[in-house]
Amino acid sequence: MNMAHASLRRMALRTLGIAGIAGGLAYGSAAAAQARSEISPYLEVEQVFDVDLENGDTLTYTSVAAGIDAEVSTNRVDAQVSYRYERRIAWEDDLVDEDVHSGLAQARIEVARDLLSLDGGAIAARGRLDSDGPAFGFSTADDDNIAQIYGVYAGPTLSTHLGALAVNAAYRFGYVKVDDHGFDDGLPGEERDRFDSSTNHSVTGSVGMAPGPLPFGWTVGAGYDREDSDPLDHKFEGAYVRGEVVLPVTSTFAVTGGVGYEDLEASQQDIVRDSTGQPVVTPGGELVADPTKPRLLVYDQDGVIWDAGVIWRPNPRTELMARVGRRYGGTTYVGTLRYEISSNYALNAVVYDSVTSFGRSIIHDINGLPVKFQNNNRGLSGGFGGVGGCVFGSKPGTGSCMDDAFMSVASEDFRVRGGNLILSGSRGVWDLAFGIGYARRKYLAAVGDGFFPIDGVHEESVTLDGSIGRDLTATSGIEFDAYAAWYDSGLAGDENVFSGGITATYYRSFLMEQLQAEASLGLYTTDSGSTDSVFATGLVGLSYTF
Repeated sequence: MNMAHASLRRMALRTLGIAGIAGGLAYGSAAAAQARSEISPYLEVEQVFDVDLENGDTLTYTSVAAGIDAEVSTNRVDAQVSYRYERRIAWEDDLVDEDVHSGLAQARIEVARDLLSLDGGAIAARGRLDSDGPAFGFSTADDDNIAQIYGVYAGPTLSTHLGALAVNAAYRFGYVKVDDHGFDDGLPGEERDRFDSSTNHSVTGSVGMAPGPLPFGWTVGAGYDREDSDPLDHKFEGAYVRGEVVLPVTSTFAVTGGVGYEDLEASQQDIVRDSTGQPVVTPGGELVADPTKPRLLVYDQDGVIWDAGVIWRPNPRTELMARVGRRYGGTTYVGTLRYEISSNYALNAVVYDSVTSFGRSIIHDINGLPVKFQNNNRGLSGGFGGVGGCVFGSKPGTGSCMDDAFMSVASEDFRVRGGNLILSGSRGVWDLAFGIGYARRKYLAAVGDGFFPIDGVHEESVTLDGSIGRDLTATSGIEFDAYAAWYDSGLAGDENVFSGGITATYYRSFLMEQLQAEASLGLYTTDSGSTDSVFATGLVGLSYTF
């Protein structure tokens, strides 16, 4: 949702007498009022056994990890960090040792109250590297199709009023890096400009007025987005200007509509070819950019954009926004739903449609996560991102599934349409978190000899990610985690992939909760048509928190 949409939605909710946004702000204020700081570094040792039930092969490794869980909440600062570095030491001679980084950080610093804040966040996760490679779940099996992914963003947010006018502006800088460990698929003639890193600059601003002086609310907003990524010097630039109005019809229902102009363009360098016309590649199989040739125009879309929709809030616990319009050269549908089932459980859903890239979608997703989130570093199912890709907020119903970004690492731009749903909460000794996501990419790529034929290819994924936990005593508990993912690369000759798994973890604390023991068992399967695998995994470990 861009700045103009968000600003006008807040105005509409105030007009309809809706306390949802105010309630969210009150929650943040109450949390800040109870100032606290918790910083918990820890060391951990685990032993993992991974058995291939199809052929009996066994993978065994020892994990030595160091991490930190920290949370700071004051009148001006809300921040949370969960980071874990793990060194996996293989027992088999034909397997290499590996390093795994997993973490998430979110922070909001109020520089000037009710005026200016500084926001930032970061993620370290693992995800599928190649779109036509096997799926990856929680299995610890050795897999060279898995890449280490890092993302970070930061920037200021301005939000204030000038009389009856609401003024909003924001800037975000984002950086994404992928470490593929020199992965080479070994397929001649299918070399690709694999994603290496990208930088992204995004600026948005809006000015508007809530209904009152006029019988309707209005907002005028604008934005600019630029991304530069390697290795073929991909560039994306997008700019828009847009006006929108909200007309309250009843105390719980409003209609809204907007119109504007947008200009999007993506380009990249051509590649070096030898005397026979074949592409020149690096020893690692990377295509090489040729700056002496004219740049290739990959995507060019400009023109009028518009949408119309409704905002409905029948009671303080339910809120629906839905829009239909024209953008990106076709029909577009977007929407959000929030439903507070009770004070303990809530549901949030979103339908989205955008032209983006792997780097921009990573930054967009972590920028949209709540500052307060649930740690995910216990047992075999620990980590952020991956196939399930759902991050759950501490407040019921908050969070997001990041399957739109993590379905595969791609250097090309794409149009992605989909949706996700989060259901979470806790009551007494029980905790519940469930997420489902659907994403469909249409790739926008260079066409010609030497380029991987992916332009126009539709890539799809459906993911499920859930957990349920119960405290057994004040110092022990059990947790069940499950995931399932269906993936279709859209490439001719490729088979659809299904992966799924379930994990059970028991944990118990000792010595004033500084020492914790855990045992975890999991069963995971992958089915890609011609290749099936079933793994059983066990883990035992000890961690000490300082």
